[in-house]
Amino acid sequence: MAARILLVRHGKTEWSSAGRHTSRTDLPLLDEGRRDARRLGERLAREPWNGLPDAEVRTSPLSRARETCEIAGFGERAEEWDALREWDYGAYEGLTTDRIREDTGTDWFIWRDGVVDGESMRQVAERADEVVEWARSADRDVLLFAHGHFLRVLGARWLGYETPFGACLSLSAASLSVLGWAYGMPAVSRWNDTGHLD
Repeated sequence: MAARILLVRHGKTEWSSAGRHTSRTDLPLLDEGRRDARRLGERLAREPWNGLPDAEVRTSPLSRARETCEIAGFGERAEEWDALREWDYGAYEGLTTDRIREDTGTDWFIWRDGVVDGESMRQVAERADEVVEWARSADRDVLLFAHGHFLRVLGARWLGYETPFGACLSLSAASLSVLGWAYGMPAVSRWNDTGHLD
């Protein structure tokens, strides 16, 4: 089994900064997002990470995740993986939560209500389960660069919970999280750590 599964949410983009749901729209990082990716890379180069020389690195193919991976210093080692794409928001792509609530006339909550014409909660969980199964079969550290909602689902599935548990796992841009083991059980070792951005 993998010693650690390190998760990095991509740096800020124009839409993520504005709270707009971004899945398949391929936006670049803002200058702030690039700066934060550099800070993350500097942190991972130091103790106790030491550049994670033996880690297997994978990234979402979307440019905001790939760019974060590259700036952090892991681009040459990374393999793109479609399973790491963001939750497909369908008709809600590009909209804020307030706009979706206004348009639907409801108190819409993605973790309860899902999306229209996009991926169901079950479909996102199936992709996350694929990543979990792969990570658990690895014999070394795994470093993944991906997206906020997807990584929250991944955290929930790692712990054995259903997709809506992701609502409890807040995740900031350019954050570092670590999944691992405690007493032989899946555990969260670190979550939403943004100490490198202070």
